[in-house]
Amino acid sequence: MSAPSSRDFDVVIVGAGVLGASMASLLVARKLSAPGRVAIVAERFATAASADADWDLRVFALSRASERLLKGCGVWDSLPAQRVFAYERMCVWDASGEPQGKGSLRFDCAEIGEPNLGFIVDGRALQWQCLQAARTAGVVLLEAGLAAIVATDSDISVRLSDGRALRSQLLIGADGQESKTRALLGIETAGHAYHQDALVAHVRTAKSHCNTAWQRFLRPGPLAFLPLPDGRSSIVWSAALPEAARLRALDGEAFGAALTAASGGSLGDCELSTPLAGFALKLQYALEYARPRAVLLGDAAHVVHPLAGQGLNLGLMDCAALADVLGQAGGGAFFGEHRLLRRYERWRRSENLLAAGALDGLERLFSNADPISRGLRAAGLSAVDKLPFVKRRLAQRALGLNGDVPEFLKADRAWPHK
Repeated sequence: MSAPSSRDFDVVIVGAGVLGASMASLLVARKLSAPGRVAIVAERFATAASADADWDLRVFALSRASERLLKGCGVWDSLPAQRVFAYERMCVWDASGEPQGKGSLRFDCAEIGEPNLGFIVDGRALQWQCLQAARTAGVVLLEAGLAAIVATDSDISVRLSDGRALRSQLLIGADGQESKTRALLGIETAGHAYHQDALVAHVRTAKSHCNTAWQRFLRPGPLAFLPLPDGRSSIVWSAALPEAARLRALDGEAFGAALTAASGGSLGDCELSTPLAGFALKLQYALEYARPRAVLLGDAAHVVHPLAGQGLNLGLMDCAALADVLGQAGGGAFFGEHRLLRRYERWRRSENLLAAGALDGLERLFSNADPISRGLRAAGLSAVDKLPFVKRRLAQRALGLNGDVPEFLKADRAWPHK
């Protein structure tokens, strides 16, 4: 590797997605690094969508804790109002039950004293505003691939695909489930494929979605309807590979009929309003989150089933936890200390493995066609639905209002004054 350039940073982040850009902004917003002392490296950077573009097929369900983090980073209030939609209710039901009856579990924000249960956000708009917030914060953006990593006792150096070399105190890998950072650090992963594809599209429904997120557990995989502001819903339909291939081959009318049947007609007749897309599902987790002077976060560290829509929320909590730990370092010169990075690893790895295990268990439980299992599922959902305290705790956990959440996300006023 050539000698590092004189342009040093406290932190170099690989990956310019929502998490990489949010982490960069968070470091400056929490006054952990000064403008110009954080760099993002990526092979390409997002571009803005036109104002009249349709909603992105990627939509995210964001929790209250994620909202607070993005607000503190300068992202939330910059999101176009038409690209954010607060939903107020959620209904989950088993294939053998009814959405408003036996075998269902319903949540309402009014029951827990919250204005909503979270937000559905356009993926393209969110990524762009996260990147804009990083620019505004003075983060340095470097368009190049990652070629090599060398860590020493005093710093960590990366060589980029264009030959440039950068030296920093800490390297953060936020470059997704196929992370080049993770590979170059020699960190192994474990997990398994679900042998399912998640089919995504936006659909019109004959009945109103009623500001409600709907999810039905089917044997081949869960089907979710996420409400959009124009009355449509964004669907995420997880199906075994042969079934997913069959559904993809249908014309629009036939797919709409299949979707109506799969939802039990809960929202009336369904009609595709966008092309259908899909992605393979898997459970994957890094065996280590931290190496000397380097850490992983988000999908680079953990990939979970999308059935509860928690993937991005878990990644944003990685960002918050890492910022919290680095805040204890005493300055950027100490960011790479392994004891600090191991503290982050212990914190988030336990939380993420718990979430991954729970989601994996739910997927297995609800895909079991055994009659006894079906009966137990329906009875369990109905029983929880009749326990207000348990429902409240579940909803608060999903919103990030309790659990092992960094202190500065427990109240909006916890941010440093600027």
